Amino acid sequence: MSYRNKTYVAFASEDIRLYRLMEAWRKNDKIDFNFYDAHDLFAARDTSTRETIKRRLRERLKNAKQVIIIGSADAKKKSGDGYSFLAHEIEVIQEFNLPIVIANKDGGRLINKSFIPKPLLDADYYSVSVSFQPKIIKFALDNYAPNYNGSSKKGPHYYTEDKYQKLGL
Repeated sequence: MSYRNKTYVAFASEDIRLYRLMEAWRKNDKIDFNFYDAHDLFAARDTSTRETIKRRLRERLKNAKQVIIIGSADAKKKSGDGYSFLAHEIEVIQEFNLPIVIANKDGGRLINKSFIPKPLLDADYYSVSVSFQPKIIKFALDNYAPNYNGSSKKGPHYYTEDKYQKLGL
């Protein structure tokens, strides 16, 4: 199901290789991982002004139904600096109230508050943290994201070990 929804992947520029890895998972026939990438919409050129890029990011997020944040110390730092594009993305994600899956760069399966953007922690924003693996990310997009709007949950959550075991992880 996750492949039907436009998915926005947010990350610190230092983690672009992990975003590229996610694109490779999507293209690999042996890995059951697919998503409709919202980054494919409204491309901005490197010569675009800062305001144009921010406007394009908003347009991409406006068309997204769910978000994956590659969780890392760099993402946490940049998302709360009030200046970076990631900080702008987090602000817009919250404004649009989009479901967020945080894929922990270190492979951790629990909530890692040193990876979760500070604005999300401050707002007690309902999110789910998972390891950076295609099966569990897909599971979260298929199960957490569709139920997000009907939920009254707050703050960061995670899947217990039995979910990972059922997925063969």
